[in-house]
Amino acid sequence: MNIKSQKDFFSGLMFMGVGAAFAWGATTYNVGSGARMGPGYFPLMLGVLMAILGIAVTFKSLVVETEGGDRIGKWAWKPLVYIIAANLLFGIFLGGLPSIKLPAMGMIAGIYALTFVASMAETGWKVKNTFILATILAAGSYVAFVLVLKLQFAVWPAFITG
Repeated sequence: MNIKSQKDFFSGLMFMGVGAAFAWGATTYNVGSGARMGPGYFPLMLGVLMAILGIAVTFKSLVVETEGGDRIGKWAWKPLVYIIAANLLFGIFLGGLPSIKLPAMGMIAGIYALTFVASMAETGWKVKNTFILATILAAGSYVAFVLVLKLQFAVWPAFITG
């Protein structure tokens, strides 16, 4: 059988792999039943559904003809590096690095850092737009996680809050 859409084929394989990993990881928790769900029930069902979706997408890539074969292009290294770096930086800002005595900078500073670094992945990014986006995300996150959900974590840097 020939691959008729490379993008769909490899996307399907990715969905199957991630779904199988989720389902396998969920089996270490108590799954329970549909009536009395345990902590592993939702990740197990999500993993199974994702694997089924992957099977369907992979099957489609082998059966349905696409124009030009839907070839996979080159890797977009710049966005990949910026997005991964932004997430790592957010984690460092949120929790600090005790091994080098770097204190936690808090959620607000972490969101600004995350937004600015991730936005630099876009060609022609603008500082003003990024600042507006970061402000909206920081305010929304504060409302959702601190005020509504009442989660306990550093919102501001320790040198500000004391």
